Amino acid sequence: IEGCAIIIDSIIKKGARLKLGVRIEKSEVGESASVGPFCHLRPGASLSKDVRVGNFVEVKNSSLGTGTKAGHLTYIGDAEVGEGVNFGAGTITANYDGFRKHKTTIKNGASTGSNSVLVAPVTIGKNAYIGACSAITKDVSDGALAIARPKQVEIKGWFQRRIEQETKDQNKKDA
Repeated sequence: IEGCAIIIDSIIKKGARLKLGVRIEKSEVGESASVGPFCHLRPGASLSKDVRVGNFVEVKNSSLGTGTKAGHLTYIGDAEVGEGVNFGAGTITANYDGFRKHKTTIKNGASTGSNSVLVAPVTIGKNAYIGACSAITKDVSDGALAIARPKQVEIKGWFQRRIEQETKDQNKKDA
């Protein structure tokens, strides 16, 4: 345990490393797992052997399989996560629809790109990849790449037109 850690009614197994500023409540941290810094394990979080959850990661009512990694800025709620899964920075499991919580299932070897959102209920297949900034609302097959984001649009000259319009609007107000 490095620095301040708050541990409430939890199991911390041999060789686990808890870094500065972690809060662990009614959870289990597996052998040789690494938690933090500044990580929150809420009730029902279960980290298997060699799992790494890093800076500003929150895990709630979820199991993470051996060797899974969520390095930073990730929310994993109501999820069943297999072995060797990699969460890109900013990945979120969107588990609440406004009425009830839903489960996300992520199978072994899957990987999410940065800032992806997995809208539950959804299953991500074995060795599947999620493209960065994707909002996934449907199941993804084993070994597939899923990309769910709009095509980039560039509007040339936009800034100059905006400045000209702002100047006109300001001149009308001043008149």
